[in-house]
Amino acid sequence: MDPTRAFVKDVKRVVVKVGTAVVTRADGRLALGRLGALCEQLKDLNTRGFEVILVTSGAVGVGRQRLRYRKLLNSSFADLQKPQAELDGKECAAVGQSGLMSLYDALFTQLDVTSSQLLVTDRDFGDINFRMQLCETVKSLLKFHVIPIFNENDAISTRKAPYEDSSGIFWDNDSLAALLALELKADLLILLSDVDGLYDGPPSEPQSKLIHTYIKEKHQGEVTFGDKSRVGRGGMTAKVKAAVYAASAGVPVIITSGYATDNIIKVVQGEHIGTLFHKDAHLWAPVKEVDSRDMAVAARECSRRLQALPSEDRKKILLQVADALETNESLIQEENDADVAAGKKAGYDKALISRLALKPGKISSLAKSVRVLAEMEEPIGRVLARTEVAEGLILEKTSSPLGVLLIVFESRPDALVQIASLAIRSGNGLLLKGGKEAKRSNAVLHKVITESIPETVGSRLIGLVTSREEIPDLLKLDDVIDLVIPRGSNKLVSQIKESTKIPVLGHSDGICHVYVDKSANLDMAKRVVLDAKVDYPAACNAMETLLVHKDLLASGSLNELVGELRTAGITLYGGPKVSTSLKLMETRTFHHEYNSMACTIEIVDDVYAAIDHIHCHGSAHTDCIVTEDHEVAEIFLHQVDSAAVFHNVSTRFCDGARFGLGAEVGISTSRIHARGPVGVEGLLTTRWIMRGNGQVVDGDKGVVYTHKTLPLQA
Repeated sequence: MDPTRAFVKDVKRVVVKVGTAVVTRADGRLALGRLGALCEQLKDLNTRGFEVILVTSGAVGVGRQRLRYRKLLNSSFADLQKPQAELDGKECAAVGQSGLMSLYDALFTQLDVTSSQLLVTDRDFGDINFRMQLCETVKSLLKFHVIPIFNENDAISTRKAPYEDSSGIFWDNDSLAALLALELKADLLILLSDVDGLYDGPPSEPQSKLIHTYIKEKHQGEVTFGDKSRVGRGGMTAKVKAAVYAASAGVPVIITSGYATDNIIKVVQGEHIGTLFHKDAHLWAPVKEVDSRDMAVAARECSRRLQALPSEDRKKILLQVADALETNESLIQEENDADVAAGKKAGYDKALISRLALKPGKISSLAKSVRVLAEMEEPIGRVLARTEVAEGLILEKTSSPLGVLLIVFESRPDALVQIASLAIRSGNGLLLKGGKEAKRSNAVLHKVITESIPETVGSRLIGLVTSREEIPDLLKLDDVIDLVIPRGSNKLVSQIKESTKIPVLGHSDGICHVYVDKSANLDMAKRVVLDAKVDYPAACNAMETLLVHKDLLASGSLNELVGELRTAGITLYGGPKVSTSLKLMETRTFHHEYNSMACTIEIVDDVYAAIDHIHCHGSAHTDCIVTEDHEVAEIFLHQVDSAAVFHNVSTRFCDGARFGLGAEVGISTSRIHARGPVGVEGLLTTRWIMRGNGQVVDGDKGVVYTHKTLPLQA
């Protein structure tokens, strides 16, 4: 079991510490959005019965901002020319504390939560009576679901600098949070930082890796700490000291980012984010941490060896992969059946189970598609353009692999085969991260494919990421990963886009439309609409909304369409214009991907209204018109701004194999750099190659530019 999940199920009392770097922006002003998200999460915990205690910094930062403003108002021009002395921290704390607490009070009041303020100094804890009374007060507040908010009373603290007084009981709000967690017998301490957790080096450096579980004996001498917090007294050094202190005394600690809007909720739900400190960490069986950077670097090195092979040798690798798939079909099917059985037992929905299952004949179909890819024209090094720049100076634009691809996909193990074969054909290195629901299927497919890759290239051409915790590390590697392609839910795609600087290619929704025009052949419309919905409802290119010209309602043709859909077992929802007429339950939103035997129907006035509806509610994936009016069809085809637009054909045709691409790595609704089904072409970029005989620029005095287009073949 994941160590985080093992203990959070028993968590009742939680101490959350938020630092100055989280509650303030870079300019010193309060980060209202982050504070709002913090308060909303604490309210959620409070509502669910957790006992929540907040330790907050930020008063000094708030006070400094206010005093600087007051000082500016009361300064003459001559005063401003003189060197400005730094403001005293104690006066800043005195001014800022009331402002900070007023904000917390206002935010919690809006959420129907009551909070209270408790200011303490380190010397208070030297009094046993104080400690007993503190526990009683907090116990009473928690009984009434009040959130106690603690802060060190910096305004009257007698300590001159952090750590200077070795007899001090705590030195900053991190150590105060640890002390309170022990005094108040908390079940969990969460320390919020401005980074994702503890790294083995400066977080800003790409080679630094997040430490998911801190083991003192292992990590104490390995970690390199950077500077202290940009605004507070502590920084990561203080957090680790506090975390080690609390964890060794029996309170588990998580250090994670306070910049995310839901990290506190994720922690209490058992998600292993950030860095975990636990007294038993050294006893846990060591899990071999995959070095994400090494994995990506190895994939790049192998891809360069792959690109150096003759075209026939690359083709041979794909043919070997196809043969290996067929040879191991029974083993692959056995592992997939185990995944499907586990998924059903876990209660996964039918759409996910449908995507997960490798149906009979699927392995043979996949092998066939790999062979089709092998027989395609060589994609690498094709000359796309030749130009004579000047006499004897020839420039060529050639096709080239992108480099290293990271593909994150859910449910569908067949996607692994398509993606891997496309990567081999296009000469790219590849890192794959499949969903846990297909763990066994993905593992056996990866093994079968990589064992078909010769040692001259290296099996590490294709890496399989098996741990969820590795994804944040991989998304940081913008210097060694060139493109991320997520295939899955809207949530997955959105999270990845928000978490990386690496270019992301893909689509978040598959909200596809079929518009039946008034001139449509009704029999054709029935065939197209039914196929678009029924052929594979869980696919991203399945119809989710049926738009129908208003005249078809009056003529009764719409009733025939509805009858066909109901006979096929499709659950129907209506838009505001049609739900009453057809006695359908009205849909809550048009922006919904059912991924099941359900769809929405709506009436539109004409083709222009259909186009407007698609642009307003669609996802720019695949949209279709059924009409016999050529002029109306051309209007639709040219004005609908989607990756694929069809006339009189099912949306299910939007597929790499059906387009003749051999396979697809996904369908992109991006406009850069590939759009629609992404095959080999979408995994290539270009390089410029110039050949000459000693020419130099020399201020362009000796060059006569011709810029003449030449035939592609020399």
